[in-house]
Amino acid sequence: MDRGQSEHNGPADQREVLDAAMEAGHILLENGAEIFRVEETIVRICRHFGVESEDAFVLSNGIFLTAGSEREKRFARVRHIPVKGAQLDKVAAVNQLSREIEAGAHTLPDVKKELDRIRRMPGKPAWMRVLFSGVGSGCFCALFGGLPADCLAAFFIGLLLYLYLLACGNRFSKIVENIGGGAVITVLSLFFSLLPLGMDMGHMISGAIMPLVPGLAFTNGIRDIADGDYISGAVRMIDAVLVFLSIAAGVGFVIGVYHQLTGGAVL
Repeated sequence: MDRGQSEHNGPADQREVLDAAMEAGHILLENGAEIFRVEETIVRICRHFGVESEDAFVLSNGIFLTAGSEREKRFARVRHIPVKGAQLDKVAAVNQLSREIEAGAHTLPDVKKELDRIRRMPGKPAWMRVLFSGVGSGCFCALFGGLPADCLAAFFIGLLLYLYLLACGNRFSKIVENIGGGAVITVLSLFFSLLPLGMDMGHMISGAIMPLVPGLAFTNGIRDIADGDYISGAVRMIDAVLVFLSIAAGVGFVIGVYHQLTGGAVL
């Protein structure tokens, strides 16, 4: 038996072990980890510290954790975890911590301190997110066949789009925020397309829309379904599809209004 297990096998520590496992799962799930990764991490932590009767049921927005047997105390905990954006550096940090725990590098108090440190890890600074939103928009515009002028315009649209997202914060629902984002992109693309520089509105919209596309949620939804986690996969897929529809609604609304005002036909 290793150091971690010998120090934390007593019944007084079981609740602390399960609380630490729940916290690790919470950090993973709210930052975009797959369902199987959350369950695997919870099992690793519990088994290393001597809790053999744990049973974790993970959904895309919640964790149900129970334990109890003839020799282990009863434990039950449910934690709601709202669907939010991803911060993959936290996922990587918890993954690394779980492997270090298995290697016997941490005691239970160390694990709690590390999880608290990971939870408080800051995200990327706002200026960096704004800059790379622009860079990503310009690069995707090029991938979709845009000319250099289109890519430059998409770069500026991407910058302004992320400034809009930062201004929204968490004050609006995801649907409203993405409808507005699609509208912002389309208005700016229309503006650039009306300049006498030969810019293509379709290429600009296609590139600048990419920072809004929930690629991680959509991919994780497919992976969860492939792993047999049908409920969680379906929830993530529905969330991604709603974002797609919201973006399309914002783009379509602005184009429709523009064609109505100018007397053109909506294609």
